[in-house]
Amino acid sequence: MADKRWVKRQRKRIPLRYGIDAPSKVAFTDDITREGLFIRSAVVLNPGTCLKVELSPPEGNILLEAEIRWARKIPPNMLHKLKGGMGVRILAFHAGEDLYRMICDTLYGRE
Repeated sequence: MADKRWVKRQRKRIPLRYGIDAPSKVAFTDDITREGLFIRSAVVLNPGTCLKVELSPPEGNILLEAEIRWARKIPPNMLHKLKGGMGVRILAFHAGEDLYRMICDTLYGRE
């Protein structure tokens, strides 16, 4: 499948929690851009679902809403070998937008 992204994602592992009503499931980011991120998890939800996501980088917390654009379910014991999880598009920030933008700028060399 051809990569349709305009911006190449940069690998970044940040602990996070996510859920539909409240962030409750634990996972990590695999890569991020200013527009979205990949949540690496064995527990995936359907594309089109809106999530509440709480990222926990060392600098502080980031709370945002995102829509699942695609998902790939894999067995939990294969998560360390295969890329399973959900690609999400950020819809809105509720806290920490400046911190998220700073992390992205650092990854893309725009300090």
